[in-house]
Amino acid sequence: MTQPPDTLGPGDDRDATGVPGPSPSGIDLARAALAAARQQARQRHEANRQRRDARRIAATSRSGARPDDRDPQSLSAAIERLLADRGWERPAAVGGVMGRWSHIVGPEMASHCQPKEFTDGVLTVQADSTAWATQVRLLSHHVVQRLNEDLGRGTVQRLRVLGPSAPSWRKGRLRAPGSRGPGDTYG
Repeated sequence: MTQPPDTLGPGDDRDATGVPGPSPSGIDLARAALAAARQQARQRHEANRQRRDARRIAATSRSGARPDDRDPQSLSAAIERLLADRGWERPAAVGGVMGRWSHIVGPEMASHCQPKEFTDGVLTVQADSTAWATQVRLLSHHVVQRLNEDLGRGTVQRLRVLGPSAPSWRKGRLRAPGSRGPGDTYG
């Protein structure tokens, strides 16, 4: 009796496509074994390379002959790094201007006007007389330019000058209507 063509008989084998054919010969088996060995060698090589890279990174992160973040550092370097990490460089620089005001604008101007606050690029300065307030307003362009040379371009955009503050005649929370202050008392 004959077998149908899609059933296997003794000695028949199917290839990768499912078509019956002869079983692979010795040379075909050797090629398949060589390809499998090469693939395993590539995988081992890649794994070894990754381990080697990891060891190299770990070795460079350790202290030793080279400086490291874990090594002792000067206080100024630690403070600079803290300011940079927190984004406090500009506020710290502006705070330094408050301390070096007389050096930046000169001793004569510094004796008659003082910086009060810095907000959104506007430095507020208060003068001790209206004459000095006017003088500082006239020189505001030069003062802003000098401040930006010291702090960095564009840090101070405008100078707001306040005149002398008058004494307040208000005392307490409550006030009587129509009381104007010193004019009532002094006639």
